[in-house]
Amino acid sequence: MNQEVTSFIQNLNQSWQIDICDKLRHMVHETITDVEERIQYKKPHFLKNGHYAAVISPSKDAIAFMIMNAVSVEFPKGFEGPAERKWLKIREGDSPDYILLSQLLAQASGTL
Repeated sequence: MNQEVTSFIQNLNQSWQIDICDKLRHMVHETITDVEERIQYKKPHFLKNGHYAAVISPSKDAIAFMIMNAVSVEFPKGFEGPAERKWLKIREGDSPDYILLSQLLAQASGTL
């Protein structure tokens, strides 16, 4: 795991954001073997074979988890974004379905 990404997550202002980001990060690593992670555009990006697979994007009141390469994946209600990338906004008190997120990420990144 990349130390820059670790520091980024640990330096978030709210403990619930740190917890969600840690869980999302571990879920990405479990879903995509050989995933590469780095800070790019001031947020954690996860790459498979040099292509963007996922992004964690914290904001003041939410964490957006973005899945790239999403054109051929059917996303349930609650996801936003154009066909090529979809994201789920997670707010304090939300309980995201990490199993579902992992399945969607596996489908989207399967062709990378």
